[in-house]
Amino acid sequence: MLNVFKLNFSNIRGDFFGGLTAGVVALPLALAFGAQTELGAIAGLYGAIALAVLAAFFGGTATQVSGPTAPMTVVSAAVIASCITESGASSVTEVIPLIIATFFLAGAIEVFFGIIRLGRYIRYIPYPVVSGFMSGIGVIIIITQLFPMLGYNASQDEMLVAQRMPHAEEVILEKILQEEEAEGVPIGVMSAEDLEETARRAKEVSAGDIHAEAVKQAKSQASGTVGTIKYLSRPFKIPNGINWINLLIGLGTILTIYGFKRITTAIPSSLVALVLMTLVVYFFFPGQVPVIGEVQSGLPSLQLGFFGAYADLGMLGTIFKFALTLAALGAIDSLLTSVVADNITKTKHDSDQELIGQGIGNMGAALIGGLPGAGATMRTVININSGGKTKLSGMIAGIFLLAVLLGVGPVVAYVPNAVLAGILFTVGVGIIDYKALRHMKTLPLPDTIIMLVVLFLTVFVDLLTAVGVGMVLAALLFMKSISDMVEEKTQTASSPLRDVSLERAWEDDADLIQEYGDRVYVKHLDGPLFFGFASRFQEMVQALPTVCIVIMRMRRVPYVDQSGLYVMEEAIMELHRQGIAVVFTGLQEQPLDMFKRINLIPGLIDEKYLFENFNTCSEWLIEIMKDEQTLKHIITDQLSDTVRVSDDIDEM
Repeated sequence: MLNVFKLNFSNIRGDFFGGLTAGVVALPLALAFGAQTELGAIAGLYGAIALAVLAAFFGGTATQVSGPTAPMTVVSAAVIASCITESGASSVTEVIPLIIATFFLAGAIEVFFGIIRLGRYIRYIPYPVVSGFMSGIGVIIIITQLFPMLGYNASQDEMLVAQRMPHAEEVILEKILQEEEAEGVPIGVMSAEDLEETARRAKEVSAGDIHAEAVKQAKSQASGTVGTIKYLSRPFKIPNGINWINLLIGLGTILTIYGFKRITTAIPSSLVALVLMTLVVYFFFPGQVPVIGEVQSGLPSLQLGFFGAYADLGMLGTIFKFALTLAALGAIDSLLTSVVADNITKTKHDSDQELIGQGIGNMGAALIGGLPGAGATMRTVININSGGKTKLSGMIAGIFLLAVLLGVGPVVAYVPNAVLAGILFTVGVGIIDYKALRHMKTLPLPDTIIMLVVLFLTVFVDLLTAVGVGMVLAALLFMKSISDMVEEKTQTASSPLRDVSLERAWEDDADLIQEYGDRVYVKHLDGPLFFGFASRFQEMVQALPTVCIVIMRMRRVPYVDQSGLYVMEEAIMELHRQGIAVVFTGLQEQPLDMFKRINLIPGLIDEKYLFENFNTCSEWLIEIMKDEQTLKHIITDQLSDTVRVSDDIDEM
């Protein structure tokens, strides 16, 4: 691993400008990502500061700039919403310990990933899974910014709130029953006194309490991807459902971001849009569009009261599930960015050290109430292009953001929500994998299916399910493809032996087959003998014609799994029952080792019937075919002491 405590000051000028530029780019994004969650815009800035400094210092990618990212923010928003819903809290303030506990545990899991050297395995995630996942994240961001762009707030939709009133009463009554159950009251068989107490508590519930719960329910129902789609028509059905000034500010933000890039890229267009549109609202439309509002100024306070959340067994499963999702997503996101940095700088990152750095960064972000994040591709590329070469550049980006927080923190309160929605909208548009979508007709069908399934599940179910299903589906389709390929390359025997053998004979065995094809069968195996191909191999062996000897050519079989071992045993046993001898040629190291471990060799086939290559086997075969008695002796020798694989297993 890298010497994480060694800082290189040889490129201080380039690192300063690289980090400063990356920090400028990170500022509007951090605020926008924070505003996407119930924790508010300032949480995004806190997370960006902690991650930029700590992940750079302890990480394994010299030029990486870290902070809240789109995928991590989507999951973080889901974490916060789930904590509020499942705990029954009335506000986000009540569940801060649960949220911080989840974020902190996610960082700890990332550190654990690095310690056990899991970074090297990230490369095995198929591209269709990553593509579908990232495109799904982009779609989620675009959809969830529609209401903020329109200026629609479900909690202020009185018709929707009124519809939720009956359900709000049910929720409040359920909370009363849960409180009584926690106090030891048997819910199923309540006494008269218990019923009176329940009725008394129910009467204490005011109309305001019910309305507040209904507001909370309305906001929850109209949030997220599914909620936005379900209630998308609401702004158009109610009076003042659309704030047209808010919409114009959001559209102006999008146009500024895309348009300013055509003028110059020296200044981040998102920062220009943030400043310009905030000034427009401040001077021309004060009080007419929703803004971030008051935020905490000065240094963030340490959050140390969350450790007790791990003792809440009812929420522990939810905490761990979301923490694992965040950790896995952060690892993937960061290491993909590390690969991009390597390609630009022609260097090599340390995957495991990077995971440790990202984990420490997320733990630090949690301790100050910030959002978790990962390595940010755009900020990292900008850092490199602006001269950044060492980890100092990432740290400088974080220090710049800290200076902004201390200097202009109160100004953040005037940033319109529509501006942040416009910034996030462009982020969502940019994160979609258009290249893969354009090539769907030309890509292999299994890859297209995986990508679309993952995209759909990401948008409409959840991210962990999407990645899990995508990985399983990719593995199954890969094994199906390999099985089909091996089956296609492996010769069958459904027609006369000599005809089939000559049709697919390898370059060095055609003459031998021509000479002895009626008494010897050469079985060509091409590819791994694994469970996806095992049943088909068994069928092939059963279809072999009656001969004296079967030669198993194994030089193109690099791997045999447990299913392959047992199906090979059954095949040899079946051939022996038919009085047919079996020999192997070209056994590679792994198959040979596995055959020996479970006693297939020498239990079924003695080592004297193993040949290093086909030429040696050919010379042996020509000699024994001259003498009928020798051939019969070989057959008798193999059949005389046959044992099953399971009779003498070499314990591993």
